[in-house]
Amino acid sequence: MPMAITKEHEPCHVEFRNVSKTYDGKGYSVKDLNLAVHRNEFMTFLGPSGSGKTTCLMMLAGFEASTSGEILIADKPVTRIAPHKRNIGVVFQNYALFPHMTVRENLAFPLSVRKYGKSEIEAKVARALEMVRLVPYAERMPMQLSGGQQQRVALARALIFDPVLVLMDEPLGALDKYLREKLQYEIKRIHAELGVTIIYVTHDQSEALTMSNRIAVFNNGGLQQLATPTELYEQPASAFVASFIGENNLIDCTFEGSDEHGSVYRSDCGKVLKVKDGTRSTSGARMVISVRPEKMSMSPHNGEHDNHLDATLDQYMYHGDHLRAIFKLDSGSTVMCKVTNPSLINQVVSGASVRIGWRSDECVAFPAA
Repeated sequence: MPMAITKEHEPCHVEFRNVSKTYDGKGYSVKDLNLAVHRNEFMTFLGPSGSGKTTCLMMLAGFEASTSGEILIADKPVTRIAPHKRNIGVVFQNYALFPHMTVRENLAFPLSVRKYGKSEIEAKVARALEMVRLVPYAERMPMQLSGGQQQRVALARALIFDPVLVLMDEPLGALDKYLREKLQYEIKRIHAELGVTIIYVTHDQSEALTMSNRIAVFNNGGLQQLATPTELYEQPASAFVASFIGENNLIDCTFEGSDEHGSVYRSDCGKVLKVKDGTRSTSGARMVISVRPEKMSMSPHNGEHDNHLDATLDQYMYHGDHLRAIFKLDSGSTVMCKVTNPSLINQVVSGASVRIGWRSDECVAFPAA
């Protein structure tokens, strides 16, 4: 497991200070980014395509120049330092291996460029092969390896010269689900063993939740939230984060006030809903309540939940360990519940009226966009 480095007083390794990037002087790919990455941390930059996450990685690597602001590594500005002098290892999605070199030669190349001696190169290559479990494949050419094996070589090559920082740009995006999950655990293992700082870019939410100490969520060139995986999932800072991280139900409603138990809202279906520690607003303000599908229950017992909605079963899908049931609300919108007891669904026919519910401490509310 990656080391749990999440406290603000931990040493800062990488820092973006008011960093912006524009290509045309009008729109911004990244705007006013302030972000600190702790030493030895596994930080993931997560967001949809065009959100600015890869641009941030490329500026840090030195492959893109920032328009304004400053980037620091170990408290030293690197804006004017050439990429090859930043002592950063980079892993790309397309592996970028030399096809005419063996695995051993691919690993030795970055060391020979840095003028390491022959004996030291041999020792480091042997250690790297052992680290990624490719000793039997040392003399093979890249085309003789599977995609997962090639990505292991790329990872070893990025780590072999003991960089101060490793950047990974969608490194598992080209692999199938089985290989991707297998390499996720391999990368976590290597991070735990070496303790190197890793910044990882992906648009895959489950990958980010699985691998990271903290996750920086990007959208439209801005940082939306920076938090641990648990905090992001349980306490999203906005409707965008709530909907982008994992599956989520967003229920349109209006703010009515607050009482000793939290905030009170009225859904567009006419039902009163409560959110413990919910966002306070002015009476009548439009809001959305966010509820995870696994927090909703079908036909809850009286007193078990303090929020209820009447709905009709539209359809359900089998997912092995659970069913995903889609319900239509009176407002015309739909919600999805994860049902772990299939016998509940077997008692209900499509179009039947049911009641779904959840607790007020298992949801959050945000201003409507």
